[in-house]
Amino acid sequence: MTAPDTRPTIRLKPKADARAIRHGMPWVYADDLVTDRRTKALAPGSLAVLEDAERAPLALATITPASKIIARVLDADPQAEIDQAWFSTRLARALALRETLYDAPFYRLVHAEGDGLPGLIIDRFGDTCVLQPNAAWLEARLAPLTAALQEVTGVAHVLKSASGRARALEGLDDASGPLAGAPPARIAVPMTGATYIADLAGGQKTGLFYDQRPNHAFAARFAKGARVLDVFSHVGGFALAALAAGAQSALAVDGSAPALALAEEGAAATGVADRFATRKSDAFAALETLATEGAQFDLVICDPPAFAPAKSALGQGLRAYERVARLAAPLVAPGGALMLCSCSHAAELAKFRAACLRGVGRAGRASQIVYTGGAGPDHPLHPQLGETGYLKTLMLRLLP
Repeated sequence: MTAPDTRPTIRLKPKADARAIRHGMPWVYADDLVTDRRTKALAPGSLAVLEDAERAPLALATITPASKIIARVLDADPQAEIDQAWFSTRLARALALRETLYDAPFYRLVHAEGDGLPGLIIDRFGDTCVLQPNAAWLEARLAPLTAALQEVTGVAHVLKSASGRARALEGLDDASGPLAGAPPARIAVPMTGATYIADLAGGQKTGLFYDQRPNHAFAARFAKGARVLDVFSHVGGFALAALAAGAQSALAVDGSAPALALAEEGAAATGVADRFATRKSDAFAALETLATEGAQFDLVICDPPAFAPAKSALGQGLRAYERVARLAAPLVAPGGALMLCSCSHAAELAKFRAACLRGVGRAGRASQIVYTGGAGPDHPLHPQLGETGYLKTLMLRLLP
């Protein structure tokens, strides 16, 4: 590990906004950094002292020379030691928030930059934590990070998930596996009145999406006695919450047979299997087929994957969100509700909302916006980084 007094330095260009770094901005883009031969030769994940254009120290950063986000600020103290004690301090701060928010240890424990740990995602499932190290500086420090995580939380099991898209951009492998203990492959998770089955070893991301928890709860307010359609359902997120709240029936649509099997297990564990059905299908095809069948639902939820994962895909992504809304709106009974979601950080709320409203309008439906939501409070936003507020959710009431 590099001693603080021997760390290399990296320097902002004169045009770069050093004040933003001083005020807490955690990212430095490649266009704002002097990238001479020495800087380009630094190993991904190296620690370096970030200086302003006049060579005054600003912060301790980690560098990935080939990335557009070339440096990430780790600490305002350029001499900070990134060791187990440092991780423990950050993790204890993150844990204190979650213990304030939740009665049970099922939540996102670390939300990357939002918790001062760039590139790191940790989801907690009782006595097990699933860790996604999506940056090179973390990959090189898994041992002290894991030790700190167990020290602070007392969990017995830690599993590394290498499924994040960002890992490839950092030049990292896709090898997942246990870091401590013997993590279970699957676990039952109580949430929003339902029981979900999380596939920790083989599921998407960490195995379950905690971010939609408050939106599950809001949608469930419309569920009592309702016929519910949950499209892009994954492991039954909205459908199971709706059934637990008294929905008459719920149909979950997803393209993944394993995800739907987990949803069925969750329905059985929740005690609602008799009111739950699944359909394996491409979501767009399913929406079109249901329309030809004359199907009607009192509550329709569409929670697709990121259609606009980057700015370059924004136009195509917004057209996809518009299409989802246009196909879903005719399936909503008069006076019913339509919830539309986006996890694309590149699609800001105003553009996502406009696309959804265009789609609903082109379906010939009039609507009211009754709710705008985001991720739960276990996904805190970094004040200077809009990307941490990636999730957008709209609830529309479709008028008769």
